[in-house]
Amino acid sequence: MNRDVDPIELLIQELTKFPGIGEKTASRLVFHLLHCPQEDAEALARAVLNLKEKVRFCSLCFNLTAQEQCKICQDERRIEGVICVVEEPSDLIAIEKAGAFKGRYHVLQGAISPLDGIGPDNLKIKELLERLRRGKVDEVILATNINVEGETTALYLQKLIKPLGIKLTRIACGVPSGGDLEYIDRVTIGKALENRREI
Repeated sequence: MNRDVDPIELLIQELTKFPGIGEKTASRLVFHLLHCPQEDAEALARAVLNLKEKVRFCSLCFNLTAQEQCKICQDERRIEGVICVVEEPSDLIAIEKAGAFKGRYHVLQGAISPLDGIGPDNLKIKELLERLRRGKVDEVILATNINVEGETTALYLQKLIKPLGIKLTRIACGVPSGGDLEYIDRVTIGKALENRREI
């Protein structure tokens, strides 16, 4: 490492590598760190190292955890017979924040994307199928993203899961609550019409 590099500039450069952090925000964070007590800066550094050293994938659902199995998989109050399949741990967190789902999860660790070189073998699909074959699963909810990669992944999973005789559902998509139609893209409006229900 070059000793002439300004530590302020170096940390700003490192922070801008984070998603959603531009140079302005990175600068504010650096100056905040400069003004906070030494113990706070050391605690932050330890927390980052701790994160990298201890966090791994849950052995059952592939969520992030510091233990062998994540808290959701360990929770006996969760409905074992319903599995919600998501692409990333951040998707799982979003569903959990909604507070409407009480089943279990399976995190694929991505979506099928041939342009990015990601095929089915790069995802946790084999592990999902093993889990479905050995467990007492009544329903699988496909909650992959509503984009080309997510839809491709959902269709691929549908072909593999249907023959197992397990109820298979897909999350609904369409107009968000409080959304004005004039500001919503045509794909979302199309999906909303396609997924309409009788009232």
